[in-house]
Amino acid sequence: MLDWDDLRFFLAVARHGTLATAARHLHVTQSTVSRRLASLQERMGVRLLQRSAEGYLLTLAGQSIMERVERVEAEALSVERAVAGHDVRLEGLVRVASSQLLASHVLAACFATVHARHPGLLIEAVVDATSSTSGMAEPDVAVRLRRFEQHDFVVRNVGMIAFGLYGCVAYLERHGHPDLAGGCAGHTLITLLDERDLSEQASWLSEHAGRAHVTLRADSYETQHSVASCAGGLALLPRFRADAEPSLRRLATPVPVPPAEVWLGVHRENRQVPRIRAVLDCLADAVRSRGPVLNPPVSAAA
Repeated sequence: MLDWDDLRFFLAVARHGTLATAARHLHVTQSTVSRRLASLQERMGVRLLQRSAEGYLLTLAGQSIMERVERVEAEALSVERAVAGHDVRLEGLVRVASSQLLASHVLAACFATVHARHPGLLIEAVVDATSSTSGMAEPDVAVRLRRFEQHDFVVRNVGMIAFGLYGCVAYLERHGHPDLAGGCAGHTLITLLDERDLSEQASWLSEHAGRAHVTLRADSYETQHSVASCAGGLALLPRFRADAEPSLRRLATPVPVPPAEVWLGVHRENRQVPRIRAVLDCLADAVRSRGPVLNPPVSAAA
């Protein structure tokens, strides 16, 4: 008889493509993933995943069961949520997914507040993942700078984060102020590795700095911030962080950079679970209370 837990390991490798990434997602060792996958394939008598230069790829046999295994996963998650819905205790684990920027500079104080109010709660703060990588360890609550794609999440907008275009003082002295009307020709640019989260800001950057040479694509604002501070180039950064950085100067722009919306989401079946509700409300209050800091009025720039 097949073990659902083994199928969960198969799904993780199929989705992430490598044993190491699947192991991080499942919070186990790489050797455990390898062993469980080998055990499943031996029990089924067929190879489900084939290793290649691009990582692990589904074989024909793997493709034939992938959709069925995903349905099993969905049912398992539904059972887990149904049971959680009857949990009235203010204790236990609550997984909160967000970006590193939000977790470190907006939500950290909230995590401390939750613990002070409810010592029995354990928050697991994780880097946000898209629905394509969801699984048994999907978050209870997610805080994102983009609208949710999952239809089974209840969402609300809890704030805005203002952005600006920045350059280091040393960089601007060396290269001069960019001509945004001319697409910032002759300048270097630091961008996000994946710009889907902030499509409006990415569109603005493409329109006003489209002729700048991209020298770095980073997977976080923290990396962008640090590289820009080291004179690595121009970067579109959250004002609540970059305005306070002495080495950075916010540049005057002909058109303001559009702010990003902060969205808070919880699975529909879990929104009234007391422990999740307590964390959800605290997160919303944390973002709203910092509204004037996160989205300051447009002011003069360098």
